[in-house]
Amino acid sequence: MSDAEHALPAHAQRDGTKPAVVMGATGETVTYAQLDARSNQVAQLLRAEGLQPGDHVALFLENDARYLEIVWAAQRSGLYYTPVSSLLTRAELDYVVGDCGAVALFASGALAHAAAGLGDRLPRVRVRLAVGGDLDGFDDYDAARDRAPSAPVHPEVAGSEMFYSSGTTGRPKGVRKPLTLEPAWAIPGYFPTYRDLYGFDRGTVWLSTGPLYHAGPLYGCLATHRAGGTVVVMERFDPAEALRLIERYRVTHAQWVPTMFSRMLKLPPEQRMRHDLSSMRFGVHGAAPCPVAVKQAMLEWWGPILYEFYAGTEGNGMTLISAEEWLARPGSVGRSVLGVADVVGDDGRELGPGETGTVWFSDGFTFEYHGDRTKTDEAYDDRGWSTLGDVGHLDEDGYLYLTDRQAFMIIAGGVNIYPREIEDVLVLHPKVADVAVIGVPNDDLGEEVKALVQLVDGEAPSDAVAAELLEHCRGQLARVKVPRSIDFVDVLPRLPTGKIQKHKLRAPYWEGRASRLV
Repeated sequence: MSDAEHALPAHAQRDGTKPAVVMGATGETVTYAQLDARSNQVAQLLRAEGLQPGDHVALFLENDARYLEIVWAAQRSGLYYTPVSSLLTRAELDYVVGDCGAVALFASGALAHAAAGLGDRLPRVRVRLAVGGDLDGFDDYDAARDRAPSAPVHPEVAGSEMFYSSGTTGRPKGVRKPLTLEPAWAIPGYFPTYRDLYGFDRGTVWLSTGPLYHAGPLYGCLATHRAGGTVVVMERFDPAEALRLIERYRVTHAQWVPTMFSRMLKLPPEQRMRHDLSSMRFGVHGAAPCPVAVKQAMLEWWGPILYEFYAGTEGNGMTLISAEEWLARPGSVGRSVLGVADVVGDDGRELGPGETGTVWFSDGFTFEYHGDRTKTDEAYDDRGWSTLGDVGHLDEDGYLYLTDRQAFMIIAGGVNIYPREIEDVLVLHPKVADVAVIGVPNDDLGEEVKALVQLVDGEAPSDAVAAELLEHCRGQLARVKVPRSIDFVDVLPRLPTGKIQKHKLRAPYWEGRASRLV
């Protein structure tokens, strides 16, 4: 199909009454004709406010039917757009919106605790529109949109997303890519993966399980619209509701993170088996490591439809593995499909099969961290290869196995310990709902291993439970990897993508102490 056939106007003309967006909880539906017209109206509104190609807008919204029309408006009018986490505090919101240079902000009325009064704090943001409620200093989005004409703007050129890193180890940074200003409906770099590898077409029904401010869920929605399929958006993830929606809308494709798998697997058997899931053709997962036992259980339940990927917001490279390949190589995240994965030692030497080092990508897309030349330089070497800071090894056939993030590594008495291996053991204990392993100060060893454990409902923290969990570890881990101690927590600061914000967990233990990560 040509570029024009992968465009909203083409789908709106051919099948304008077809649902483009369906909200899972309410059933609110936006057709292709409505999505095309409304995104034109928003583009016209922004152009009338003086925004030109290359300018920047930000979205501070929960999952909402209007989210995608705003994104498409920016995409078809040459604007950068930054989806901002709806979980941010006022100070965090001000940082991201100010750092990205946005001159327009779309904010939810339900997020007034952070967004209200932003115009006084960030006067550069001169266009402020409230979605779904009133906000101090904001105009009503629906009214402003509906006053604008629905014809395309001129010139209609391609914009670009600018996501911020998830901030699991510190302050998030914007990942900026060059703005090409190609025709608005030129095929973007992410689309061939969905079309050619996942089989996206007009019959695709994509269940978006995560927040749209993250790259994976948003790319999946945009790729579905490029293909002419239907997006079903969950307002928030619930394991039983996800299964209901698969059956209700005959979902064909969906994206997951490992914590979603764990939560679905822990549903009562009668709840898990209640729904017809036979329409599912592809279950795509990534964003965080998936314990081998969890994935094996999902494959036994759903069959060989799970595809796992490894990639980052930076978009510099990607690996992919099918269910059949994974069953032959449990724990692998696949072979390169974008760029070439290389494993490099601390001395810069490219390592051979089975040797563990830092994962780099060559021949991939380039990126920069907005406003941070130092961090950008640290992500590249003198060959032009780039890294996300993950550690792993390749096998003889080029399949990648990840160990952990370099930043999460614990160094105890000169021994490198990777928390993921310990977390994968603990999370399978029936009393553990969630777990994070960190390094804490030890005067003799430098660091020691501590596990922070969230227990399942109905279990109470106690010395006896801690002893039981430590004994569980001793049976499966080398002595040096067994936690020295366990602290129980009510909930772990895990992002909706499944990533743990370990810098928040580490901070209280390292207060007043020198850490190699600070």
